[in-house]
Amino acid sequence: MGLFFVQMFLRKMESDIDALGHVSYFVRHENRKVPLRELIGKTLGLQFTGNVACIACNRKIKKTFNQGYCFPCFQSLAECDQCIVKPELCHFDKGTCRQPEWGLANCMIPHTVYLANTSGLKVGITRNVKTRWVDQGAIQALPLGIVKRRLDAGIVEVVLKDFMADRTDWRAMLKGQTPLLDLAAEAKKVQDKLDAHPLIEVAKLSDVTTLNYPVLNYPQKIISLNAEKTPDISGQLLGIKGQYLIFDNGVINLRKYTGYEVHWQLPSSV
Repeated sequence: MGLFFVQMFLRKMESDIDALGHVSYFVRHENRKVPLRELIGKTLGLQFTGNVACIACNRKIKKTFNQGYCFPCFQSLAECDQCIVKPELCHFDKGTCRQPEWGLANCMIPHTVYLANTSGLKVGITRNVKTRWVDQGAIQALPLGIVKRRLDAGIVEVVLKDFMADRTDWRAMLKGQTPLLDLAAEAKKVQDKLDAHPLIEVAKLSDVTTLNYPVLNYPQKIISLNAEKTPDISGQLLGIKGQYLIFDNGVINLRKYTGYEVHWQLPSSV
């Protein structure tokens, strides 16, 4: 396997899921979609240069907000508003959306309410189920229903949060010890809540998706690697799950460092 050295500003890893549920990861470099699976089991080095740039306006900055944005963009862009984290607070109908055109394209469209098994059972909402499931490190997932817009998905999620979690324990997720669940049975437990809810358009059970990540060994103890404290990170890459690289000496959440410039090795084959 040939390697080439790349200096790039980090973006979220992209992913694909094949018919058997195997997850593959990629990064974009120029016009190339570079696979990362070939790095598993190899020694990998990441050198953070200290340069940071906003992923929206590309302005050089000292620190990021909301995983990659400068403070002015964080304050002004609709994608950084509080309602993205808490969709039940969507204020588009009040005429106060920061960017109405962005809201129409991204929020006023169908969203899926789903169950996932990440560090245990959780409820979530998304526009793109498979991308979201991988980003959360879900090992199982099941769509519950589809609603017309993000606000409606948030309202349904709030209802279901009374019966299950809506967040992932990332440390438990990375240990790889989460037991499989009967998601269909879990969905039936809340089916009456969905049937009674006027916002759900489709709420019929589909097949459970099982996801398998490219991991050789899961860590027994989670050690979080901090690129700001230790800019040179290296070790044997044991796997990738969620947006984490799992090394033999710790884990790093690449999404946390979106917008940071890094020098690293990537496989030359595409």
